[in-house]
Amino acid sequence: MDISVARTFLEVVKTGSFVAAARNLNLTQTAVSARIRVLEEQLDRPAFIRNKAGAKLTPAGEQFLRFATTLVQVWDRARRAVALPPGRETVVTIGAELSLWSPLLRHWLLWMRSECPEIAVRTQIATSEQLMEQIQGGTLDVAVLYAAPRRPGVIAELLFEEKLVLVRTTPTNRSLASEDHVQIDWGEDFAASYQAAFPDQPNAVVSISYGPLALDYILATGGSGYFRKGFIRSYLEEGRLALVPDSPEFSYSAYVVHSTKADPGIMDRIRSGLRAAAAITT
Repeated sequence: MDISVARTFLEVVKTGSFVAAARNLNLTQTAVSARIRVLEEQLDRPAFIRNKAGAKLTPAGEQFLRFATTLVQVWDRARRAVALPPGRETVVTIGAELSLWSPLLRHWLLWMRSECPEIAVRTQIATSEQLMEQIQGGTLDVAVLYAAPRRPGVIAELLFEEKLVLVRTTPTNRSLASEDHVQIDWGEDFAASYQAAFPDQPNAVVSISYGPLALDYILATGGSGYFRKGFIRSYLEEGRLALVPDSPEFSYSAYVVHSTKADPGIMDRIRSGLRAAAAITT
């Protein structure tokens, strides 16, 4: 089977629409329809029920779904294996959310270089949603992210539990106004917990979606905000930041996410490296 047909099938399943699938794949709707028609001829069964609302899988399409996913994953892995650098046995593709790259994934890369020199590594940064889609699609072996959503065919393993703590710049005898508090986007769960803990807090004057940028900002201007405790530990030790007494802490867990079809031996090595890196950074 042409792998592009399987990819097109999976995109229609994901979007629920031939039109949306065509847009995402940079194809015409006619081309998408033609690929699905070829698939249905090969299966000798209709794969989708088409209506004005979109496209819904038939029982035969449901059966084919898991095989299509495997086909694409095996093909991508075979293509990467053929293109292996000299002296390497396999290649691992890993992705993470931006806020997890430094220092966690940096330490992991160093560990892999030292402990698994026979494995080539490819890395990328993306959003949680993009990473989950790539895991499901088989183009990514492993992802590290916060608040991993549940998806079929995907395993999410707790990597570490971290705390988000409220800190402020020093000296602590300098008073801070409410507008000096920087709101940082730590996801929907944190936003809900923060609102419950501080129901009367006015909307922040400054909101920043990236923790390290928010930290640079308050260190330059003075202020407060919630940060990952492991990330700001050195600043606490140096006295540049101080914990705000009696302030609530919020759990912020990171997960290793991979397909249920991932190679157990490779996953064991990746997992060992991530745990070693987490031990250093949390």
